[in-house]
Amino acid sequence: MGRRALTKGAALAVLALLAIYALLGGDLGQDEEPRADPGETPAGLSQEEFDGIASTLAAIEAGEELPFDQDGSTFQNRERLLPDREGGYYREYTVVTPGSDDRGARRLVIGADGDTWYTRDHYDSFVQIDPEQFR
Repeated sequence: MGRRALTKGAALAVLALLAIYALLGGDLGQDEEPRADPGETPAGLSQEEFDGIASTLAAIEAGEELPFDQDGSTFQNRERLLPDREGGYYREYTVVTPGSDDRGARRLVIGADGDTWYTRDHYDSFVQIDPEQFR
């Protein structure tokens, strides 16, 4: 009797945890890659960073004139933090930092194949992003 009560209690505890998980928005069967919801930004970006990246990507795609002469120039990958590719493979673009009186530290680096990387700390670190999440 003691063992049966413990088993029943454990089963109820598991069901309770699953119910709480579901109420909090969990999805045990999620197969597709999550996309950012409105008001939620990918890769732990602030809303300001998200907006800056989206604006820069839109300007690049539209062929607009970009604000800095260096935008679109070859990124050399001297830090060797991105995958090793032949020279000229990567291009860099400024992500404007509101309130900055120069280019700031934020950049997009885009490979010839479209792989896109973001750095908020002037090439000390990168996070790969999916441009589709910024449209």
